[in-house]
Parts: sequence; structure tokens; C-alpha cells
Amino acid sequence: MLSIATWNINSVRLRIDQVVRMLGDHAPDILCLQEIKCQEHQFPAQALADLGYVHQAVHGQKGYHGVATIGRVPFREFGRHDWQDNGEARHVGVELTGPGAQHGLIVENVYIPAGGDTPDRAINPKFGQKLDFLERMARWADALDRPTLIVGDFNVAPLECDVYDHKALLKVVSHTPVEVESLDRLRDAHGFVDLGRRFIPAPDRNYSWWSYRSYWRQKDQGRRLDHMWASPELASQATAHRLVEDTRRWDAPSDHIPLVTEFDL
Repeated sequence: MLSIATWNINSVRLRIDQVVRMLGDHAPDILCLQEIKCQEHQFPAQALADLGYVHQAVHGQKGYHGVATIGRVPFREFGRHDWQDNGEARHVGVELTGPGAQHGLIVENVYIPAGGDTPDRAINPKFGQKLDFLERMARWADALDRPTLIVGDFNVAPLECDVYDHKALLKVVSHTPVEVESLDRLRDAHGFVDLGRRFIPAPDRNYSWWSYRSYWRQKDQGRRLDHMWASPELASQATAHRLVEDTRRWDAPSDHIPLVTEFDL
């Protein structure tokens, strides 16, 4: 068995106690973090190594973005793509190197740009950068020829039931038709299987993000922005998938919750 988790932590140093708590409660073999918001030398490597997560691949940046993959099972860093073409730290890939069926599995950890507030690239360059990021990812995915799991904060809620109010959010960044179409092209480029919806079929509730504004939490106005996608052959080996929603109720939480998938490998 192999368990892999993903979590936009929204500052790993600020929330290291929550990471430690989550690892203690759920003990994934691999945890992929996004938005770590620190440089590599500032990453709390020792605190995580003390828990057995001695294998670490950190792609950091001062104050913003950043991703890190940590594991109790061995891996090697496999690559860092700059799909936004601006030097931001938004991806790290690892290849598992341990014995058995896990050997050679690729785990891609990505933090797709949010895209700003206005869904129009002509007046909002950030939105254009997001669409270009997804298009570059789709071209990359088209060439994949190995079992791959891609996880992270995709910043797109693709299905109508992935948001609390489809009609109200059609013109809101993260749920616009053009973003959904771009994400669909990425998925179809490799035939990725959306594990979140394989195990929690639409239209069942499946949110991973809620605004920090309290009324969003009270009304359960969430969105499914975080995803775990697998190559078809790897998806067939997935045995369970869960949301760790209790983290959102912890003191000073991230606005995202972790996702965990288990594989029979």
C-alpha cells in the first residue's frame, strides 16, 4: 500500500504545527505541499525529518508560491517546470526509487496560478498567464509515457457541482468556461483520471477550499480547487480517497484542506 496526500498549506512555517498534526493523524507515505511561501533554506526540513519524512524535494521562493514534496519512502527529484515562464516556484516532480511496484512512479506536485480577479486576459494579465500555464501543461502531458500522479492546487473547479452555486460563479475566476476547457485539455492530453470524482461521484459534495470570510464557512460555500489525477493504469490501483476536512476547523487554518489517496502498489 502507498498513501499520497496533497495540501495547499498557505505558509508552511506559519502552519508547521498543523502539518505535524496532520502527519500524525493520517501518516501518508508522501505529502505534497503547495504555497509553502518560503525559500528552500527556510523550509522546516528537520521538524519533518524528525517525523520520518527524511526524503524531501523543495522548490521555494521568497514570500510567495513554492511547493514541496516530503516522504517516508525514497524518491529523487525528477524535475521543475516553469509553465508560467516567469521563474515562479510552482512545480516539483519526484520519481519513487524504492523497491517493488512503487519503483519508478512519478508524482508531480503543482500549484497552478489563481488568475487574478477578472476573467479577461486583455485587462488582467494574470488570467492570461493562468490559461497559458494550463496550455503549456497540456503540451507536456501529451508526451507522458509513464505512470504519473499529478496533484495540487489547480485553482479550477471544473464541474457544476464543484462549486456552491454554478450560475453565480460562471463569471468568477476558478469556474469560468474558458478555465474549465483549458483544464479539460490538460486532463485529456494524457487521459488522466480524476480520482476525486472517481471515489466521490458527481454531484456529491466535494469541496477543498473555503474563503476565510466566516459567512462562507457557515453557509458551506466551498469550491473543489484541489485535485489528484492519475494515469489510467495507476488509477486502477487506487483503492481509497478521502478529504481531511477537520483541518479547516483548526485554529488559524489554511483555506484549503488535504486530500489523501491510497494505492495498492
